[in-house]
Amino acid sequence: MPRLNGTGPFGYGAGTGWGCGPCGMGLRRGPGRGFGFGRWTKQDEKVALEEEVKILKEELRAVEEELKSLKGQK
Repeated sequence: MPRLNGTGPFGYGAGTGWGCGPCGMGLRRGPGRGFGFGRWTKQDEKVALEEEVKILKEELRAVEEELKSLKGQK
């Protein structure tokens, strides 16, 4: 995480990067996870997916707000 300030890559928030740093405990999400020391349990996967849903919903809300503001600028 850049500058260890909790903002994640490009300011998109925690959990939006590769998961290779201390917040991701060095465990990548996505293809290739589960190799070496980074084996995830079903519970780990469930928690990660719930967090991903939360992040994606917030990103969608932000995009919808931006679109709404642009439509109002006709």
